[in-house]
Amino acid sequence: MLASFALLSMAMKTLPLGTAYAAWTGIGAVGAFVVGVAVLGEPLTSGRVLAAALIVAGLILMKVTSP
Repeated sequence: MLASFALLSMAMKTLPLGTAYAAWTGIGAVGAFVVGVAVLGEPLTSGRVLAAALIVAGLILMKVTSP
């Protein structure tokens, strides 16, 4: 957890707060999804994959449009 906050603070040196926080939470959400599927045997449906892909696309768009 400390490493996560340290990496967030490092990201905030080059990214606006909103973009850095969105990336931080998005990576956590997609990471939890991947762990759920890979380790916990949760179902891998097309809707869930699309949702994760949309999160990643949103993160990329926020990074690309950041000043």
